[in-house]
Amino acid sequence: MYLDHAATAPVDPRVAEEVLSYMSYEFGNAGSRTHGYGQVARERVNRARQEVAVVVAATPDEVIFTSGATESNNLAILGLAAHGEATGKRHIISTQIEHKAVLEPLEVLGGRGFEVELLAPTEGGWVSPEAVAAALRPDTLLVSVMAVNNETGVVQPIEEIASLLEGNDAFLHVDAAQAFGKLIAPLQTKRIDLLSVSGHKIGAPKGIGALITRRRGFKRPPLQPLMYGGGQERGLRPGTLPVPLIAALGTASTLALKEANQRAASAEAIKQGLIKALLPLGAIVNGDPERTVPTTLNVSIPGVDSEAAIVALKDVVAVSNGSACTSQSYEPSHVLLAAGLPRERIEGALRFSWGPATTEVPVQLITERLKGLVRG
Repeated sequence: MYLDHAATAPVDPRVAEEVLSYMSYEFGNAGSRTHGYGQVARERVNRARQEVAVVVAATPDEVIFTSGATESNNLAILGLAAHGEATGKRHIISTQIEHKAVLEPLEVLGGRGFEVELLAPTEGGWVSPEAVAAALRPDTLLVSVMAVNNETGVVQPIEEIASLLEGNDAFLHVDAAQAFGKLIAPLQTKRIDLLSVSGHKIGAPKGIGALITRRRGFKRPPLQPLMYGGGQERGLRPGTLPVPLIAALGTASTLALKEANQRAASAEAIKQGLIKALLPLGAIVNGDPERTVPTTLNVSIPGVDSEAAIVALKDVVAVSNGSACTSQSYEPSHVLLAAGLPRERIEGALRFSWGPATTEVPVQLITERLKGLVRG
């Protein structure tokens, strides 16, 4: 059974059907204005813009389609650099538990003279709003805090952080790769200026995402493009629009919003079943259990190394021991290290993650395999 949805989720069959249609039949270029093929494509793109926008209570013209959350993060962070340099605002606040798609662009800005302050999380894996408030300065350009951590599933206090930024000029960016379509109300907070979306976490194919660029009054965030040529997506993301993928993101967004409550209830039942089965093995949940999403469980079992566990479970379930972006390096989780967890606990951490298509999980077989490692 596939239990690594935090890395990527299977494409929803309803979404796949639409993708095939727009690849095989309605294959027009949304930029073509002289015939019906282009018109159909353009209308579908416009509708998808609305479908994405409604999930986060934005307007369709605030949606910029990208290749995924990584590109969106880069555009949000690096795209503000010129404004920061022009205004003398070179201070950036983020956290030590961000995805590499945020941390690495921040490193680039650090090399360009920006001062990047990375806040440590609590032992429960979340960054306190008070820490953000204490770090704010008159020259703070940007605050970038993820909505849900990709390794632990811990929900960050986005609404509280947004609230304390009221009246402050600093821009608020939220990497919502793990949260879009799953956490509804927090992402609809109007004080979030920039919000990164990933399609392949909610049943769309890989290669499509969006950056929400909310206006403040009538002003858009002063982003500069990272690429040039064509002027598509309000000049921020040039290139022929991938209509099949955009249609997929639109439909996946609609389904996620429509089925949000049902999906959350089903996912929570799976989570509680796993916890109940693993606790007799001495399992310790990594990340505050009261703050985690229903779709992710990160646990350590005393005496069990995560690599050995993955091997023991490989013909039962597909799981991981960290972020997919760094899984080939076998380095200790920077997220769990930042939380100050003991080395043995970090080395034993396993991440289980699931989605709407996940049925009954083989908990008995999972516990039997892991119990064998404990005895060993």
